[in-house]
Amino acid sequence: MVRFADIDSQGHVNNVRFLDYLEDARFGMFAIDLRNAGEEPFGGLVVTRHEIDYRSPLGFRPGPVRVETWVTEIRPVRFTLRYEIRDDDAVYVTAQSVLAAYDVEREAPRRLNENELAYLKRFSG
Repeated sequence: MVRFADIDSQGHVNNVRFLDYLEDARFGMFAIDLRNAGEEPFGGLVVTRHEIDYRSPLGFRPGPVRVETWVTEIRPVRFTLRYEIRDDDAVYVTAQSVLAAYDVEREAPRRLNENELAYLKRFSG
């Protein structure tokens, strides 16, 4: 949902706020979805890259927008997510993020495990 605090002086969602929308979508995909299925969420993940293309201004509105998310590339240590922030009438943002598996205790990259790879493959598009 577009929050009033997301709106800038020009009357549309500030471009920095779109990163929050992407983060919410990732959190839902990896933490909420897995916990609801009785599975462990991913271990440590770090974002190594974001790329955003702003397609159309998004203003304050009472109705929600969707963040459609899918996996486009899977490597042993990292993977790429693509996103569209949209409604039925328009695409406001297209974006992609590269995420790497991370061992928090060792403070180093790690390989994705078999369960994580299988989970990511379910969202490959």
